[in-house]
Amino acid sequence: MATSCVNLCYRNTNVVRRGIAMLDRMSMASKSMLNAQALARSRLSYRCYNHLSKIHVGLGSTPYSTKNSKVTASHQAHSLLSPCKLLSQQKATARKFSQRSLGQDNLLDVSVDASSGVATLKMQKPPVNSFSLEFLTSLCINLDKLHSDGCRGLVIGSSLPKIFSAGLEITEMYQPDEARLREFWRTLQEFWIKLYGSQMITIAAITGHSPAGGCLVSMCCDHRVMADGKLTIGLNETLLGIVAPRWFSDTLINTVGHREAERALQLGKLYSPQEAVAVGLVDQVVPLESVAATVESTMAQWLKIPSHARHLSKLQLRQPTLDRLLHTRQEDIDNFVSFITKESIQKSLGMYLAALKQRSKAK
Repeated sequence: MATSCVNLCYRNTNVVRRGIAMLDRMSMASKSMLNAQALARSRLSYRCYNHLSKIHVGLGSTPYSTKNSKVTASHQAHSLLSPCKLLSQQKATARKFSQRSLGQDNLLDVSVDASSGVATLKMQKPPVNSFSLEFLTSLCINLDKLHSDGCRGLVIGSSLPKIFSAGLEITEMYQPDEARLREFWRTLQEFWIKLYGSQMITIAAITGHSPAGGCLVSMCCDHRVMADGKLTIGLNETLLGIVAPRWFSDTLINTVGHREAERALQLGKLYSPQEAVAVGLVDQVVPLESVAATVESTMAQWLKIPSHARHLSKLQLRQPTLDRLLHTRQEDIDNFVSFITKESIQKSLGMYLAALKQRSKAK
């Protein structure tokens, strides 16, 4: 009897030891993942960071299922990598942030308001806030940072007068290095996925011209406020001899409807503020000096809605569009590279760049 008890105690002790060892290994693995994420975020190369991003957002998929309110596997992975986010959500009502700047480069000015948890991201890449690989990388990293910090809202604007964003950097596509070109397009995809499906309330403060990719960023936002005046907004790619990819056009269709998008995409239509609000491309047009106040009051209204219900409602409408790209990302990259490197397209881009140089000299 005594021997049996000793053997039982010995077996139980071994079980406990094995359990403790397993917990230690899990803890070490979790720490390794956190360290790896921190290392990736500190590097200039977005390729390393992008691999971690794919892990914690499931290839850019949004963290909640549109079919029910259960947390998906991708969200669980994100929770492992971002425990600070979970903590911030649990203590959202108790936290007291001071107004602080998060900007760490000369491309973006990012700050978070103390009382509301609303971030402001201002693009500041002269002369026209064009999206280079480095600029897109900075945007992706900052979006992830704001998300992991538990920010509730995000206002996207520009520090440059009369320009929101002119869209993609043409020099990234003209006579490109193919490896960089692929990374450029992959990072643009990532930025769109993060912004279009963001849990944060997103508002575009459009105080300047917003063609092409600038228009895409605006359409990704939940609400768009545009300054009145001699400004334009639209997907004008055909005017440059190129074609907006499917996910650009899908975003426009979701915003203004199929027929209006069909006309706009073929004609490369650039809308005035009043035309844009008439077709639903923007939600409000106000005098330039009223944009900031209008954005603030609009954000206050959106913040009154329970975040979980609001985000799930958003995904019910946007998830099919997100999924279409998520399921064909590599194919989309291959198609883009094949198209943009065609001799005829390179010739069109070269002529456009030459015209820009002539215009610059004339000034």
